[in-house]
Amino acid sequence: MLIRIAAVAVLLAALAGCGGGTPVAHDPGSDPSGPPTAIPAADGPVRTRNLVTVMDTGTGSPVVCLGAVAESWPPQCSGPALVDWDWSQHQAFERSGDVRWGSFALTGTFDGSSMTVTQAIAAALYDPMAPDDTDEPGFPGDNGTLDPKAADVQRRLEAEPLPGTLTVTTTPAGVTVEVVHDDGTLQQYVDRRYGTGTVTVLSALVPVG
Repeated sequence: MLIRIAAVAVLLAALAGCGGGTPVAHDPGSDPSGPPTAIPAADGPVRTRNLVTVMDTGTGSPVVCLGAVAESWPPQCSGPALVDWDWSQHQAFERSGDVRWGSFALTGTFDGSSMTVTQAIAAALYDPMAPDDTDEPGFPGDNGTLDPKAADVQRRLEAEPLPGTLTVTTTPAGVTVEVVHDDGTLQQYVDRRYGTGTVTVLSALVPVG
């Protein structure tokens, strides 16, 4: 009898070890692959999602300012370098001393650190495209109330920013991170870390087409 009871106990223990269909909780803070460390390069041509400022301080390569621009004179901003930018091919720009800048819609290639422009449309000639799914974040359940968890997620994203972070904002719709460029890698990471639908990554450079 003792042998039979022991055998049943062993069988029950083995069945329990199989999991019994009980899901194992995933800790979003423990990502074995680790956070991304570099801005993703674009596989194909990209365009700026909005008008951007091209800034040339005269001390290095011109840059494309995808984020905020300081309202000084001349303006001040920073961003990825522009390869082979030639001001002689662009008439719509301003100048103060050695500093030149202008507002453009750009198309070109992006290698993760610099952009090579194949087309530049001056702001005065720019006809904005109709908004698409890449232009605005889409969060479900926007009821006008801030989620307390969203503020914590924002603090974590500010303390450990994604590569190329431009802004981190929280609205009743959720947390939005605007970055220089995302090929989907950054969105996949925040989905794993914070949960799908918690954070939307908005890329300043988007695929053409």
